[in-house]
Amino acid sequence: MTELTPTRSDHDFSGVHAALRGYVDRKILPGISHAVLHGRDLIDVGCAGWADIEGQVPLRTDHLFRAMSNTKLVTSIAALLLWEEGRFDLDEPAARFVPQLAALRVLKPGATAIDDTEPLATPITIRQLFTHSAGLSYGLLDPGTLLFKAYNERQMISNLRSTAQMVDLLTELPLKFQPGTGWDYSVATDVLGHLVAVLSGQTLQDFFRTRIFEPLGMADTGFVIPEAQQHRLVAYYGGANPQDPNEPGLKKLVGFPHPDANLKPLPRVSAGGGLVTSLGDMVRLVRGLIADGSGAPTILKPETITLMMRNHLPAGQHIGFATTGEIHGRGFGLGGCVTLQPTHLDPAGSAGEFQWGGLAGTHWWISPRTGLSGLLMAQRHMGFWNPFAFDFKQRTYAAAGA
Repeated sequence: MTELTPTRSDHDFSGVHAALRGYVDRKILPGISHAVLHGRDLIDVGCAGWADIEGQVPLRTDHLFRAMSNTKLVTSIAALLLWEEGRFDLDEPAARFVPQLAALRVLKPGATAIDDTEPLATPITIRQLFTHSAGLSYGLLDPGTLLFKAYNERQMISNLRSTAQMVDLLTELPLKFQPGTGWDYSVATDVLGHLVAVLSGQTLQDFFRTRIFEPLGMADTGFVIPEAQQHRLVAYYGGANPQDPNEPGLKKLVGFPHPDANLKPLPRVSAGGGLVTSLGDMVRLVRGLIADGSGAPTILKPETITLMMRNHLPAGQHIGFATTGEIHGRGFGLGGCVTLQPTHLDPAGSAGEFQWGGLAGTHWWISPRTGLSGLLMAQRHMGFWNPFAFDFKQRTYAAAGA
């Protein structure tokens, strides 16, 4: 794979390699691979640890990983390809194409029952689906809330239900807040994937394959791994202590996120978290979003990429989770978080960075200001924005002099 052969670099990434190896040695990560680009040039690649600890299978750069929420980047690209064709406007009501969204109601502030609702003040826009500001929820990250209970009682993201069926089910539940007035990580990207299928007349799998994967040469990425390649899927592990991500100890988790996930077709094709991919394919995807003025082709027009990577949340609004509260200095673009103001965990030069990751510990980031991009591929439960990811980025920026 020539994409995984770094070009000559004057930068010393040995400290990055040693740090990542240390997470493996301390049994915080089973294995990890990474790549760093400057512009479109691959300047560092590393691979440490195991694809399967118990089987003593060393991790290779051609192993396959559960992308989880990295899938959202692909779905956002798919929708923007249709936007470039003039198929929709970002600020038009999404209900024009997904009519189930027109009749939704909204939980009243301070509601104590799921039916304590009020009408929509304004319709959900397509931009709000991109940015998780539509008022939808997930039923994953906010236990104890009304919507968490309701989403789980109705098995909103059951793998035995198609996305179209999930969208129908949304009509039974209210929004968390009036569209555009808050931020909540949600099934909005799954709804966006449904919109892609409706507008294109193709299944999401076929649209991804013909419009993104084949043009970029992403031969390893899809929702179902061919049987002959299933041996390349790495094992999945949980940490010893969910409350302390730095406590040593790993336990293999079998059948995650559900039995037969990515091994055989199931009714649900998750536009928000269903893909499997490889490090090489993620390099191809990120490279396809780097418009460096060289004339090299990108998957989207350069001006669309610029639009994608800027903050689209209203002034004063930031992302946040139930476990963290609002994260000041973090906005959201069309498919990923935007670093407006670096925190103490971020490299000082990372303002303007476009980034996201997945629950299983895969991460990507693109810094238009510095020209640096990075990728991490791990398979550790609750690995999103885990300390190892921040450490990798800090060390990478420092090694590259950014």
